[in-house]
Amino acid sequence: MLRELHSVERPRERLARLGPEALSEAELLALLLRTGYKGRGVTQVAGDVLRAVPEGLDRAGYPSLAGLKGVGPSRAAALVAAFELGRRRRGVDDGRPVLDSAARVFERVPRELRRSRKEHLLAFYLNARNQLLHQEIISIGTLSASLVHPREVFSPAIAQAAAALVVAHNHPSGDCAPSREDKDATRRLLRAGELLGIPLLDHLVVAPERYFSFKEGGLLEGFQDAGS
Repeated sequence: MLRELHSVERPRERLARLGPEALSEAELLALLLRTGYKGRGVTQVAGDVLRAVPEGLDRAGYPSLAGLKGVGPSRAAALVAAFELGRRRRGVDDGRPVLDSAARVFERVPRELRRSRKEHLLAFYLNARNQLLHQEIISIGTLSASLVHPREVFSPAIAQAAAALVVAHNHPSGDCAPSREDKDATRRLLRAGELLGIPLLDHLVVAPERYFSFKEGGLLEGFQDAGS
């Protein structure tokens, strides 16, 4: 624990005497964590956490932080909140792509997937600001069909603590007009999203150079108004 350190070595006293710039990342994190656990002091835990998230604490996200020993849900929430406050105060862009339109989603679909001779279903998982948290190929179908099941689509959304998602799949024929199967799959995903509180924002059917957006085409709203 912090009180077990000599006063000169305590991060809090060092911060008061020298300023936050003088503290290492482990010391700053130790101040936020406050305590360690039996057999592991807080500065040791801070070092463990930093090694466990090489991408950086501000990019780790709540689920991965909450699963770390010595952190847990409460401290993970405090860390995520601290980083978010810092970003908002500084107006700093954390570099995550913002997928707030069908055109931007289309740009994120790999060109080789758009040209593939097999249908691929790709899901984009977003935070509350429509920033991309994670993207994943959910299924690879045949030349004429792609298998879509809400379980496979929403499991990563739950794991990533996503606020919403967008899906896209290619038509090997190059015709972006949605098929009956596409519409049925979209209805199922809409229902699942409503039940889970993770809404489906759009579904794109893509070809090499163009796309069809269910949202822009008014089909998502139509499905919701129909209650199906």
